[in-house]
Amino acid sequence: MFHIVLFQPQIPQNTGNIGRLCAVTRSRLHLIHPLGFEITDRHLKRSGMDYWKALDVVHHESGENFLKSPEKPKRLWLFTTKAEKSFWQATFADGDGLLFGNETSGCPDWLHEAVEPGHRITIPHCNQSLRSLNLSTSVGIATYEALRQVEVFSSDS
Repeated sequence: MFHIVLFQPQIPQNTGNIGRLCAVTRSRLHLIHPLGFEITDRHLKRSGMDYWKALDVVHHESGENFLKSPEKPKRLWLFTTKAEKSFWQATFADGDGLLFGNETSGCPDWLHEAVEPGHRITIPHCNQSLRSLNLSTSVGIATYEALRQVEVFSSDS
């Protein structure tokens, strides 16, 4: 199982889509508060639809609480535009946490520093004049690469 960690997400539709992805891939979703919306938000429910009921979700009061939590994954990979190492160079393992910052400002410096330097990675893109991909798209790309590496899906399935 992978852990998808969202640091203070702002857009309910993104979080709903990510929740749906987590339910389908049996990944645990960690939400680090404060959120930019209420969990009861109709946009969140519409994006996650009935998948939200099947979701394994853990709420953390703050980033500091997440880092101290027994629920925290042993290894964290921070997906950031501030890294030079591509996620294709990462070797993921079952139980890893994939950490993503919020849509407007990413993760703060103190959270970058809490992650091993070799575990700060980026998703490359062709147009360097554009900052980054959408959060839910990034989470989908990263999650399926991690699943591929641990061979969750075989060619027989």
